[in-house]
Amino acid sequence: PNMVTVENIQYTRFARNPKISRVLTEFGWVRELNEGVKRIYADMKGLFLDDPELYDDSNQVRLTLYNNIAVRKLRQEEYAASSVGIDKWDILDDIERQLLTYIVNHGATGRAKLEKLTGKSHNTVVRRMNHLMELELVKANGSKSDPNRTYESFIK
Repeated sequence: PNMVTVENIQYTRFARNPKISRVLTEFGWVRELNEGVKRIYADMKGLFLDDPELYDDSNQVRLTLYNNIAVRKLRQEEYAASSVGIDKWDILDDIERQLLTYIVNHGATGRAKLEKLTGKSHNTVVRRMNHLMELELVKANGSKSDPNRTYESFIK
């Protein structure tokens, strides 16, 4: 409809039949009107990607989503660095930065996953994680001998 444009689609709510829309929401079949558009923007932001681009071509709307892996990785590193603080980030080596970036962006993670991520040995990963714990950047969940021990960031 004319009231919904490319510029305001993220914020404007419109139902062709508001009564049907309300009933669908009350029965739980639809969570919220205009949910899909908000979710697209939220998911893209959560993945550190650029906002989608919308184009209005007379009778249709075209949506372009960009998934640039290199840019996403760079933004994840920037987010981790800014969350930690540049002074602490600068004293970390490349492996510690890689570990911390992954944990900050993905949440609690086990040692085996971190070994696979870095391609480093058990001892190397444990040593680096101990250093990150000394700096109070991550905490361990579980005892040292627990095979299911996970590490999570203090940074949210």
